[in-house]
Amino acid sequence: MEYKETINLPKTAFPMKANLANREPGMIKEWEAADLYRRIQDHTAGRPVWILHDGPPYANGDIHMGHAVNKILKDMVVKSRLLAGFHSPYVPGWDCHGLPIELQVEKKVGKVGHKVDAETFRQKCREYADRQIDLQRDGFRRMGVLGDWFHPYTTKSSIYEADMIRALASILDGGHIVQGAKPVNWCFDCGSALAEAEIEYMDKTSPAIDVLFAADDDAALFQAFGVGRVKAEAGIPIWTTTPWTLPANEAVALNAGLEYVLVSGHVDGRALVLVLASELAETVAARIGLEQMEVLATAPGEVLEHLRLKHPFYDKTVPVILGDHVTTEAGTGAVHTAPGHGEEDFQVGREYDLPVTNPVGADGRYLENVELFAGEWVWAANDHVLDVMRENGSLLFVEPFEHSYPHCWRHKSPTAFRVTPQWFISMEQGGLRSLAKTAIESVDWIPGWGEERIRGMVENRPDWCISRQRTWGVPIPMFIDRLSRELHPDTAALMQKTADLVEQQGIDCWYSDEIFSQLGVDPEHYEQVTDILDVWFDSGVSHRCVLDEREDLKRPAELYLEGSDQHRGWFQSSLLSSVAMHGVAPYRQVLTHGFVVDAEGKKMSKSMGNVVSPQKVMNSLGADVMRLWVAAADYRGEMSVSDEILKRVADAYRRIRNTARFLLGNLDGFTPDQALEPADMLPLDRWAVDCAAQLQQQVERAYDDYQFLQVYQKVHNFCAFEMGAFYLDILKDRLYTTGFDSVPRKSAQTAMYHVLEALSRWIAPVLSFTAEEIHRHIPGQRSDSIFLETWYGGLFEMDDAEAERERWRRIMQVRDEVSKSIENVRRDGKAGSSLAVEVDLWLAGASRKAIDSLGDELRFVLLTSEARVGDLEAAPDTAERVRLEEGELALLVTPSEHQKCVRCWHYREDVGSDPEHPEVCGRCADNVSGSGEVRRVA
Repeated sequence: MEYKETINLPKTAFPMKANLANREPGMIKEWEAADLYRRIQDHTAGRPVWILHDGPPYANGDIHMGHAVNKILKDMVVKSRLLAGFHSPYVPGWDCHGLPIELQVEKKVGKVGHKVDAETFRQKCREYADRQIDLQRDGFRRMGVLGDWFHPYTTKSSIYEADMIRALASILDGGHIVQGAKPVNWCFDCGSALAEAEIEYMDKTSPAIDVLFAADDDAALFQAFGVGRVKAEAGIPIWTTTPWTLPANEAVALNAGLEYVLVSGHVDGRALVLVLASELAETVAARIGLEQMEVLATAPGEVLEHLRLKHPFYDKTVPVILGDHVTTEAGTGAVHTAPGHGEEDFQVGREYDLPVTNPVGADGRYLENVELFAGEWVWAANDHVLDVMRENGSLLFVEPFEHSYPHCWRHKSPTAFRVTPQWFISMEQGGLRSLAKTAIESVDWIPGWGEERIRGMVENRPDWCISRQRTWGVPIPMFIDRLSRELHPDTAALMQKTADLVEQQGIDCWYSDEIFSQLGVDPEHYEQVTDILDVWFDSGVSHRCVLDEREDLKRPAELYLEGSDQHRGWFQSSLLSSVAMHGVAPYRQVLTHGFVVDAEGKKMSKSMGNVVSPQKVMNSLGADVMRLWVAAADYRGEMSVSDEILKRVADAYRRIRNTARFLLGNLDGFTPDQALEPADMLPLDRWAVDCAAQLQQQVERAYDDYQFLQVYQKVHNFCAFEMGAFYLDILKDRLYTTGFDSVPRKSAQTAMYHVLEALSRWIAPVLSFTAEEIHRHIPGQRSDSIFLETWYGGLFEMDDAEAERERWRRIMQVRDEVSKSIENVRRDGKAGSSLAVEVDLWLAGASRKAIDSLGDELRFVLLTSEARVGDLEAAPDTAERVRLEEGELALLVTPSEHQKCVRCWHYREDVGSDPEHPEVCGRCADNVSGSGEVRRVA
């Protein structure tokens, strides 16, 4: 007889080789042809609504691994919420205005006013943005991210631009918008002011100099210290790293409460009397080479207020002023003050009504009326400034100094503070700072340190400069009185009317000759504001332009999820605009992820050759492996990726896939209506379902808490250990050798069916393509997609669950020890497989009771041909002894002396006992031609 024909070998169309790179694109086409996203929305309508609001990536360039992390994390969140029973639409967006696109278009068509007019230029920017959106959208769809991809929000759409203006009008109505000439970070390459979020700090080497501001009236200086006149040059030295700002100097600031010393000495034979902060005197003297230093007197800074000092190279005097910003952390205790070039300088200058000198133009060159330095590029002018002061003796010391300095995040070039007329959202005028800090407390920040970070930023940030001097963006639609420079009294209403026009005609209408007549504004009395809005305002008001406007969305969103740099970017601009408009945050939770680095923790760059491209990963390993990498990485910190790391992830993927394939293969011939009731199933099978039930609770909780690493670890371990190394390993004999429709096999299939239904859903948010593929192969009637399902409800716990779990835990512990001993026997060449051995066990207590509960089916659990149990006291000296968690195990593994059954491969004494089946054991003979074996436990 050909016994192979009597074995129930696994049979499934689910392929062992995933071939993801080739299979996934076809599945995407099927999803889109079936309009799966819309079907999910229709199917889940009426459920509780849960919104993740997409922070828009900038529409410029190919997607990179940072994009992949962000979009995959969002997709995992949304899909897990669908499975949890929510209605969770996902509307992707793109940020489209701003300088990067403007610069790209300039390369193609030239600057506005040279080769192209502004209207044509803006149209070219739109077309460029459309091409970039198409490029990025294809990449995001290829990742398996489900969303409303063909109805996204874009900040360049007319409706979005109109709603931006409406949002601005609302903020104006709230009293938060002010105009003023204030120092703002200015990029000379951009030719525009920069927002806080557009600044990054990089190391820069600057000349650090000590400069003498000589006293205009020596006697007044000495009198302030209560000493007689000393025959020497007297003055106050300052320390600065920005010599180029000295032409704008209007004062020297001291701290009223600091102690200052009047010291005398010589520098290169030159007699000097200097005012220094007492704490810094020794350091300064050593730095500038002040010899024979003598302290003449001490006095608080306040006694020197209003003293007049000579500018180091201009024929004018400047006052000594007082400010709390002066410290003894570095320098001399005296601070060069240029209100046109610094926020603190500007603020203290207002208290003293100092002139706001702004000698630098938007192009980074000194204006033509600047004495000595007219037309010079400021960064190159440092040397000229030093030469002038060397010549007149005011330069006391210079050395190179490396320090952290603000740079433009786009051009990587150093920025400068310039005072220019700008529009601001005031942090104080309408109480925005206080309201925002209160709103921060109402939000759940994940990780928790995010709350402290954004609170500190809001506490210390200046007013938000929302105006830019560029072409590609949404205009600030305001009119200014030509004489009084005041806003038009009906500005808010005019903005609403402008928004209506923009919605119909686009932003170009603001620049048309008819705009004055369309809005009923007298051009003789009013002029247009020509600035555009900061792009952080664009995305920051998406809660108004998207959440409030789309019928399928709502505000506040449940979650904003972006990179950790967005506390100073989108999280903050969204918070401030929402609080200014509504008094509350636009989100309930904020989750941040880290950045992608290589295996050594280094930032990726083309020059270093360590860039990992998501397109390359998807074309070789598949999107699901990349998605699994995102889940397996701890996204709250830096996320390392390399070919080797991805290879390890691919191995883990294969473990999960092979588990699913084994389950599917052994469900051959099974339909859900054949499933046994829990009470009719074998205890081992009930244990397996109970394990799955416990794990599902943990998986659901992990998804709810955005703990995707836990999901990966728990599911992978379940497949590798509870299933692969224990349950399925034991199950093979029963599945393959018992009758095709027998109760023992149906019991196993019932358990596997429940486990597989649950497993396919657990992995669906992460391994979306694989879960869908599994879903299609599971027997029985089912929905067209895994994403139309919810968490599986067919799992159950065992009766007397805690006691039963403890019993199986003890059994597993004994089995582990037996397996180690068997492996030693095999390694010594005494047996070819575990079925070629017999094992004797000697135990006591709870472990003995657990093992005894298996009866003569112990051998199936241990994967041996025979297993015998005895009392621990009776164990022979030759037995191996092992410590268990409680008590001791003695065991002896010996090669079997019996004949091998050709059907089940067990070595049994009764092989050949049935004359009709001389080559098989008794139970196999019964399974082939008798009533079939009975299993009680396993």
